[in-house]
Amino acid sequence: MAANENSITLHITLEKPPLNLTYSLQKGSGSHYEPVQVQPSKGDDLQFNLAVEIKGTPETHDMPDFRGPFVQGPVGGRFIYLDIGSYAGGGGWSGRLKIPLTGITWAQVATGMELQTTVPGTGKNGLPNCATVKPFVGWRLK
Repeated sequence: MAANENSITLHITLEKPPLNLTYSLQKGSGSHYEPVQVQPSKGDDLQFNLAVEIKGTPETHDMPDFRGPFVQGPVGGRFIYLDIGSYAGGGGWSGRLKIPLTGITWAQVATGMELQTTVPGTGKNGLPNCATVKPFVGWRLK
């Protein structure tokens, strides 16, 4: 997925989510969203790739801000949703996992390189990891 000077490409690895559930990226918000990159979990890691637009400049914002069809949440608290189960177009269990966009720096954006993160797919209770990823390891250059 190609990014341009006003966007950055992100790669999310969801580590070993529970079997037999459907996962997707959420495009859009509220009741008007679309599950994209829909994938069934077979116990292996799942990969999601997307581009987000960069808002502002280092002169106007302390940290980069983001927008686009995959970006959710308020300024300073932006995130990406991974949909799970019925939210992803599958059946059964329903939930969402928030992947924070906070912590991405202007220095990372300035490299023009893609960023990646890895998040656990299974919670401590053995169920799908949902709500906000904690602790979040952050974004690093790919």
